[in-house]
Amino acid sequence: MAKSRLISAIDIGSSKIAALIAQFREEESQKLHIVGAASVPSRGVRKGQIVNIDEAVGAISEAVEASERMAGYNISTAWVSVGGSHINSQNSHGVVAVAQPQNEIVAEDVRRVLEAARAITLPSSSEIIHVIPRQYTVDSQEGVKDPVGMTGIRLEVDTHIITGSSPVIRNLSKCVTEVGCDIAGLAFTGLASSEAVLSDTEKELGVVLVDIGGGTMSMAIYAEGALSYSSVLQVGAINVTKDLAAGLRVSLESAEKIKLYLGSLKTKEDDIDISSLNLPEEMKTVSTKTLVEGIIRPRLNEMFQITAGEIKKSNLGGLTPSGIVLTGGGALTVGIVDSAKRMLGMPVRVGIPTHISGLIDDIENPAFASTIGLLRLAQSDLESGNVGRGLSVPSFPSLNKIPVKGLLGKATQWAKSLLP
Repeated sequence: MAKSRLISAIDIGSSKIAALIAQFREEESQKLHIVGAASVPSRGVRKGQIVNIDEAVGAISEAVEASERMAGYNISTAWVSVGGSHINSQNSHGVVAVAQPQNEIVAEDVRRVLEAARAITLPSSSEIIHVIPRQYTVDSQEGVKDPVGMTGIRLEVDTHIITGSSPVIRNLSKCVTEVGCDIAGLAFTGLASSEAVLSDTEKELGVVLVDIGGGTMSMAIYAEGALSYSSVLQVGAINVTKDLAAGLRVSLESAEKIKLYLGSLKTKEDDIDISSLNLPEEMKTVSTKTLVEGIIRPRLNEMFQITAGEIKKSNLGGLTPSGIVLTGGGALTVGIVDSAKRMLGMPVRVGIPTHISGLIDDIENPAFASTIGLLRLAQSDLESGNVGRGLSVPSFPSLNKIPVKGLLGKATQWAKSLLP
């Protein structure tokens, strides 16, 4: 019988909080078998950052408990996504001398050269989330992917470093520990989504991933097989919903329902019957031409103009022949592929997570790309260890100072309250 281990992921977004529990089966081709999945509307989160800890803890707890009930297991540790405008990135270079007398490179040399690359100047309020190797150089041989076992005197590495705000990360971590769950690792949303929807060929050729969330868009640009640029843009799918709400004079909830309904339709008819949505405003029909061309498309065009500016800023636009891969819940918006093609002039596709089994009916869509990507990072962690992959658990000394209340703390407080 195949050995299996439980791994879990919590994606804390602006529009939804998702929790997944999977069995990692080492001897099967579909190694991720989903056994528990839950998604709840986000509370206490705005533009990827915690703005109300109590509300956020309640929503996370709700998602975690629902996935635990479905799986029949408890989540003790989980990989957690981190996003928001506080995310920054830069590329760095590290150099060390090979320590072994025989000049053979070992894992310790790789660890030291990655530590050397971490020595960058950061604001006091920032922390490193990922140090991702782009390529190694052994003496004068460039383009080395894994130097362990090679012979050389001098080892260099080009890395991509993703940083985030310490207070934001601390608040996020506190919310997760409050529900009695330890953090196995933190991952940038764009990196997690890349793991779920991009192929190795796309990464090697060069590709731009855009994860369109509720309040923000996370970008990850790959060149020559390695993540080379990361950023978060301050627009998201909620902007389209707000435009619809204003244009139709309906509530945000009704506008969101109409947007999702339009995105799910296969028909090209102009007048669409929406009476089945049972909106409180009692709207019966809408004109798709008016909504798509008059309201939705202008906003999408504006979003992709901002994306084009960010690609230009990265100086990697000419190194991405695989084009754009859109994912996240916002990728389901009607007309988004046409708008992206028009504004960016590149091949565009919608990225859907694959190679998963189990309870996948509700999660095999772009909205769960980052959550499934977190499971993939957990899987990578189990399969190959941390050294040299840059996907390791970030070390946050400040996290040790957070009061871990969790379930044990809550149980103690409850017991004390019963004492006379």
